[in-house]
Parts: sequence; C-alpha cells; structure tokens
Amino acid sequence: MQVQVLSARGSVPRQPGTRMLVAADEVLGTIGGGHLEWRAIDTARARLAAGQDEAVDDAVALGPALGQCCGGTLVLRTQRLTPALLAQWPMPAPRFTLQVYGAGHVGRAVVALLEGIDCRVQWVDERESEFPAAPSAPHVERVCAEPVEAEVALAPSGAFYLVLTHSHDLDLRIAEAVLRRGDFGYLGLIGSRTKRARFLHRYEARGIAPDVLARMTCPVGVEGIEGKAPEVIAIAVVAQLLQVPA
Repeated sequence: MQVQVLSARGSVPRQPGTRMLVAADEVLGTIGGGHLEWRAIDTARARLAAGQDEAVDDAVALGPALGQCCGGTLVLRTQRLTPALLAQWPMPAPRFTLQVYGAGHVGRAVVALLEGIDCRVQWVDERESEFPAAPSAPHVERVCAEPVEAEVALAPSGAFYLVLTHSHDLDLRIAEAVLRRGDFGYLGLIGSRTKRARFLHRYEARGIAPDVLARMTCPVGVEGIEGKAPEVIAIAVVAQLLQVPA
C-alpha cells in the first residue's frame, strides 16, 4: 500500500507529496513518525489484508487525540501501489551535488553519512585500494582518476567540493582548480587556520581574486563540535553542507 500526504494545513511533520510504502512485514519511508504514522500503517495493512485496492482519503487532526503536539491537519491517501502509480512517483531532487576528494578515514566517514541523504556524490581518489570493499549507495559514484584535479571541470555549476586528501600538495591543486572555476556552491578544505593562511598566500600570489578566496571554508565543519575522530569531523562537515542555502 502507498500512504501519501495529500494536503496539509498548519504545523505538520511532513509536507504534501510525502509518500510511504507499507507491506505486510515492512515499511519504506516515513510520513513523520509518532501515532500518526503508526495509525496509518495499521490502516494500510488492514486494507491490504482485506484486498481493498481503491484510494481512500482520511482527514487527520494532529493534537492531543493522537498524542502529537503539531496542531495542524492533513489528509492521507491510502491505496494499493500499482505500476501506473509507481511511474508517477516523483524522484526527490538532490539537496546538492558534491565531489569528495580523498578516500581516507575522514572521507570514508563523510560518505557513510551521505549515503542516507538525498544528494549526488562523486567520491574521487587516485588510489583504487583506498575505497572500502563494500559497495557504496547508488547515489555515490566512486572515481579513480589521475590527475584527480581534472575531475573538478566535470562537475556541474553550483556543485559542492570537499577536499580531504592525504597530501597538502594535492589539496592545493584541487582547491585551486575549484577556485579558478569560481562557480562553486561550497568549497571545504580540511586543515587548520595555519594551513588556510598558507594556501591563501599562495593563491593570492597566483592571481586568484580575494572575493573568491573568501568563499573557501577552512577549517571545515560547524563550530562547537569538539573532537578529531574521523566520525566526529564527518558529523560537523555534513552538518555544514546541509546548512548551505539551496
């Protein structure tokens, strides 16, 4: 069964168009959790067991009766999933397109988090052996290339770039290629404030405009998250990526 948020007013957990698939023993997606979702799943499974295929709309008021404090109202449509209905299912637009340079500890931790987010990722490293043995999610493309900085030119306008390689010289070349494009939505370079100052000095000497250099983020990650473990750095970095305006 498909459960869809058909319309909504006021404060609700998910927007109209949100869909959830309900089978007898599994659920894919979410319409917001809580008692609302539990009741929707129970209704869908009852209709599935009874062989009821037609679409049914259910107006729901969120509030004390459901144990949810959102306070809005919404309409849920429940119907059997058919090939025609599946063909109409809209693919979510990616939040961003990102090139991640470096398959070391931090790169792996970042990509692991991104596997659960609607985005498009090109994961680039010159060393095939550094990629993990387990396959990545379908929206993560692994690219083994040399020179790696040549991949910068292949990204779409407005793309995000995250430079996390094992080599300062390689970081310098990749970041320079991004800066010279100038049309990036985000450029993050792993490193300290000292590394940033050194890189900026070199780029200034090479004629890159100050307003472009000011858009380079280094160190990367939201402030206030302490710790240097790869997983901790990855959380701070992915949080920063999600903060970048669309």
